[in-house]
Amino acid sequence: MFEQTFKNIDDILRKDAGCSSELDYLEQTSWILFLKYLDDLEKDKKIKAELSGKVYVPIIDKKFKWEVWAAPKTKEGKHDYHKAPSGDDLKDFVDHELFPYLKKFKTQADNPDTIEYKIGEIFNELKNKIQSGYNLREIINLVNELRFRSHKEKHEMSYLYEGKIKNMGNAGRNGGEYYTPRPLIKTIVKAIVPKIGDKVYDGAVGSAGFLCEAFEYLKESKNLTTKDMQTLQKSTFYGKEKKSLAYIIGTMNMILHGIQAPNILHTNTLSENIFDIQEKDRYDIILANPPFGGKERKEVQQNFPIKTGETAFLFLQHFIKILKAGGKAGIIIKNTFLSNTDNASVSLRKTLLESCNLHTVLDLPGGVFQGAGVKTIVLFFEKGSPTKKVWYYQLNLDRNLGKTNPLNENDLAEFVELQKTKAESKKSWTFNIKDINQTTFDLSAKNPNKKDEIDLREPKVILDEINALDKESSEIIKKIRELI
Repeated sequence: MFEQTFKNIDDILRKDAGCSSELDYLEQTSWILFLKYLDDLEKDKKIKAELSGKVYVPIIDKKFKWEVWAAPKTKEGKHDYHKAPSGDDLKDFVDHELFPYLKKFKTQADNPDTIEYKIGEIFNELKNKIQSGYNLREIINLVNELRFRSHKEKHEMSYLYEGKIKNMGNAGRNGGEYYTPRPLIKTIVKAIVPKIGDKVYDGAVGSAGFLCEAFEYLKESKNLTTKDMQTLQKSTFYGKEKKSLAYIIGTMNMILHGIQAPNILHTNTLSENIFDIQEKDRYDIILANPPFGGKERKEVQQNFPIKTGETAFLFLQHFIKILKAGGKAGIIIKNTFLSNTDNASVSLRKTLLESCNLHTVLDLPGGVFQGAGVKTIVLFFEKGSPTKKVWYYQLNLDRNLGKTNPLNENDLAEFVELQKTKAESKKSWTFNIKDINQTTFDLSAKNPNKKDEIDLREPKVILDEINALDKESSEIIKKIRELI
C-alpha cells in the first residue's frame, strides 16, 4: 500500500508546473509526510498521557491540526470532502497561514533538542512548490491514508523513504551527493562496532544514512533498557549539513527511523575553525562520506592548518581534530588520496599517520557510486597513537557495478569477517609503515598476493613474432614496388 501511494504521489507531482525533478518530488513529499507523522505522533502522546493520568498539551494549535485543514471528518468519522479546502483556497492557506505559523516554532522553542525547534527549522528551509491546489489536495488525500503508529508501519515507511532518496541519487546531477549506498554504510558500521553510550557524528550528514544505520545497528546490539533508548534518542547521534534540501531530507529520514528530535544542525561544518575545537566538542565515532571535488574559498581554508581547496581534505582535517582520543572513524574518500603528490595531500597523509592508527583501508571498485565516475576507498582509523601497520582489502568483483547491478552486503561479507583479525588472503595484505617513503608518504600499496593479469610471454616468443612481422612487411613492400 505504502509503495503504491508513493508512486501515485510522484505521478501527480510530475504533472505539476512547480516540480521538475526527483529532488523536488522528495522535498515536497517530505513536508506533507512530516505533518502527517506529526499528527500521528501527537495522537500517540495524548493516549500515553491519558493512560498516566496526565494532561497532554498539544504542539500544534487547533486551526493548524492535520484533522482540521488536511483531513476533516464527518460526525461518522469519515473523510469530509465538502469541508476539506482545495484549489486556490488550499494553496492560499498553506502558503500564507500554515507555513508562516510553523516557521515561528524555531524562535519559540525552548532549545534545539526539541521537536518544536525541528518543526520551525524544517519549515524555515522549505516552501510549497506545488502550484496547483488541486494537485496538493490529491496528494494530501493519499498521505492521509498512511499510518505511522505501529513499529511495522514506521519501518516500512522508513524503508520506502530510503528508496526515494536512492532514486534521487540515481537521477544524477546533484542528487547523488545525498546518497551513499546502504550496503556500504552498513558494512562500515559493522566494522566500527559502535556501542551504547558512544557519541556518533557525521559532519557531512546528507540524507543521514550513516546515523540511521548506526541507530538500527545499536537497536539490535542488545536488549535495550528504557535508559538505553533515551540515550539513543537524545545523546547519541549528531550531524551537520550545509545544504537546505539535504538538511530537510536527513532530518526527515532520522525521524522516520524513529529518532524524534534529530541533533542535526543546519550549518557549514567547514566554516568552523578547527583550532577552536575543545574536548567537550569531540565524538567517539565518526562515520562520513564528505563531498569531494569542491573548491572552498580562501577564508574557509584559513580554518585549517593544511590549506587546500579540496573539500574532502578539509573535512578529513576536521574529523581528525574532532575525534576523541581512542575514538574510531570510518571515512569514504577518493582513492587518489593515497598517492596524490601535491603538498596538501602529502601533509595530510603525514598528519593522519602520525596522529592516528590508520589500521584498515578498504579499496572499492568503480561503479559503487553510480554516475560519480570515481574510485573510492574507506579509511578506518583510531585516534591517539601513530600508525604502524595498515591492512588493505581490495574488493574485486566478477561483475561490473551499475544501476541494475549495485553493490550488495554479500559483496562485502568477506571484508567484514577478515578485518576482525586482519587476515591475509588473495584480496588482503598488510603494509608496514616503516617501509613507507618518508618524503611522499605514498599509501597506494600494491597487492602482493594478486598475480599480474597480463600474460608475460617469453623473450624468444616476442622476438620470433617481431621477425615474422618484419618478413611480412618486407614482402608487402616488395609487391608494392613491383606494381610501381
